[in-house]
Amino acid sequence: MQITLTPPRGVHTTIALPSSKSISNRVLVINALSGSVCMPENVSDCDDTRVMVRALTEDNPVVDIMAAGTAMRFLTAYFATVEGCTKTMTGTERMRQRPIKVLVDALRQLGARVEYAENEGFPPLLVKGGALEKERVTLLGNVSSQYISALLMIGPMLKSGLTLHLEGEVISRPYINLTLQLMRDFGAEADWVADDEIKVSPIPYNPIPFTVESDWSAASYWYEMVALTSDANAEVVLPNLYARSYQGDSAVARLFEQLGVSTHYDECTHRVTLRKNGRLAERMEYDFINQPDLAQTFVVTCCMLNVPFRFTGLQSLKIKETDRMAALIRELGKLGYVLCEEDDRVLEWTGERCQPEEDAVIDTYEDHRMAMAFAPACMVLGELCVRNPQVVSKSYPRYWEDLQKAGFIIKEQ
Repeated sequence: MQITLTPPRGVHTTIALPSSKSISNRVLVINALSGSVCMPENVSDCDDTRVMVRALTEDNPVVDIMAAGTAMRFLTAYFATVEGCTKTMTGTERMRQRPIKVLVDALRQLGARVEYAENEGFPPLLVKGGALEKERVTLLGNVSSQYISALLMIGPMLKSGLTLHLEGEVISRPYINLTLQLMRDFGAEADWVADDEIKVSPIPYNPIPFTVESDWSAASYWYEMVALTSDANAEVVLPNLYARSYQGDSAVARLFEQLGVSTHYDECTHRVTLRKNGRLAERMEYDFINQPDLAQTFVVTCCMLNVPFRFTGLQSLKIKETDRMAALIRELGKLGYVLCEEDDRVLEWTGERCQPEEDAVIDTYEDHRMAMAFAPACMVLGELCVRNPQVVSKSYPRYWEDLQKAGFIIKEQ
């Protein structure tokens, strides 16, 4: 499937964003561990969250998480603590190529019974749940925060709690802090006891009512649209976003100030309004170590605005749904932008251009964020073709419908 996007002349709309996938997936696990008989309110309706809900509510011996890496990591740890259960964790072909050895090794350190069903270091996994007797585990701090969060969330269920020691540079700290805050909301005692160590006490979760806020990551694409539109009076209203959000990606509001977009908060109604501010940085530098999911949005936006950049802290992009750094280089090359990668963690554009491809079509690599980050580029290019647009269902199923609501014309080919 392929679509062609044509932008509106201006952007004036109110958009109900999807609920936070990061919060939804964490709260679903914590809520299940609390023994609650009620589901959290306003959970995300994206693919990742649907597979989480299905796995937690249906008693199937095979858990197919499709392309949901978060679900693979969180549910592997969760089922490792469930007495008497045996689950085979599997997914798409790409999922079976994504490494999970770091998490499996850590769970084994705690006494979990997790085996590889096919290839060493990769799904599918055979997980046999039971009591975990050991309490201390060590991980490199630069691994995906989802490994760390998966372990932290089961910490209260361990006989002696959990002490997690992180060696070296700790990346994506806001995602770790998000997990800790949600755990504390459900009554856990969990916190940093040193810059490199987290302690979780063996105090069970309490079931509580919980409502999930909207997703700041999804908001980033609307910031991009306001930045790229030629409409000086553009305005986008986004309900259910909090100024003091648990989400690390709320940093998008501060960062887009440099690219011409201001954020106006209404604390009473929890609505934010995006407007142009007339400012544009000559060059942008930022370390995305704590907000890796925003990187694609800023890479595309900067190129479209002709703002050279040097973005660091991108090492986790290599192991996402695709190698996002390679994908960005390839797809922006089609549009005439020459990006450079350095040390598997830096992406830079100096302003160098090349001849764009005629009738270029953006490939999405089974990666929802590739589709959503590139779509607003049509506001500068006049028209853009995107292949396999359905991948947005992973985190923002109504994305294309919301663009049409804002005046974009979308034609299937």
